[in-house]
Amino acid sequence: MPEPEDNYESTLEVTISRDMGTLIRVAAEQRALMLVLSGPRLGHRLVLGDAPVDVGRGSAAGLILDADSVSRKHARIERFGGGHKIVDLGSTNGTYVNGGRVNEQILKDGDRIGIGKALLKYIAGGNIEGAYHEEVQRLMRFDPLTNIFNKRHFDESLRLAVFTAAGGAKPLSLIVFDLDHFKKVNDTHGHMAGDAVLCGATGAVQSILSPTELFGRVGGEEFAVVCEDADLGTALERAEAIRRVVSQEPYAFEEKKLPVTISAGVAQLSDAEEAEGLFDRADAQLYAAKAAGRNRVRPVH
Repeated sequence: MPEPEDNYESTLEVTISRDMGTLIRVAAEQRALMLVLSGPRLGHRLVLGDAPVDVGRGSAAGLILDADSVSRKHARIERFGGGHKIVDLGSTNGTYVNGGRVNEQILKDGDRIGIGKALLKYIAGGNIEGAYHEEVQRLMRFDPLTNIFNKRHFDESLRLAVFTAAGGAKPLSLIVFDLDHFKKVNDTHGHMAGDAVLCGATGAVQSILSPTELFGRVGGEEFAVVCEDADLGTALERAEAIRRVVSQEPYAFEEKKLPVTISAGVAQLSDAEEAEGLFDRADAQLYAAKAAGRNRVRPVH
């Protein structure tokens, strides 16, 4: 089972514990915020006003994002009418708004902005305090890119599901899968193409899952689904359905078509087994599926 993301947790704890006085004043003044949703500055908020703000890796930037994927002068946020717009400054890896590459874009409340590998969210003037708290709570539970449960919340939920199922009459199974040759997508087409593939694949999986099924991102390109009240055979059918739906259509990114397949491992909870053991057995079968040629499902017999 993946290790807890200590940096992720501590960063969010610092974010939540900050003095909220400034935020309350910002809300009263109807000013806007830019909130960092991923990376080392997770949870950092930047108050926006009339003055332009440069975003980049350089020390002179108003919002410094220290990552190789970010240019020294990557983008600029400027006042536009009653709101703001973002302007790309000729960055190497581009500036993206809601998944589309832009040279210049007027921002709307809730827009998600990609700066290199960093993901930001624009919160317009209004109920800033409420919107900020709501977004921080989402960060505690959801992966900001794919909008499914993050590793931390998935691990906690899996432990609860295993505890509930232990000694009961109803079976519990786990599917663990990842995207085949995902590194090649990133290396060939860039990480923004990789992000588009991740979002497309998770969207395809969500289209066949029920709202009550637990689906989480547990690694860079690794995902898991808890199948409650499902024996190994039922979970195996579910995994095959996931494999088929992901591979049905190539995912589009800037006029490119990127086909994707998955490899999956499936395991059923055994007597007196803990969540970590169940995950490890399903994960081992995932790697067996990859070793057997990928684009396949391997159950534990």
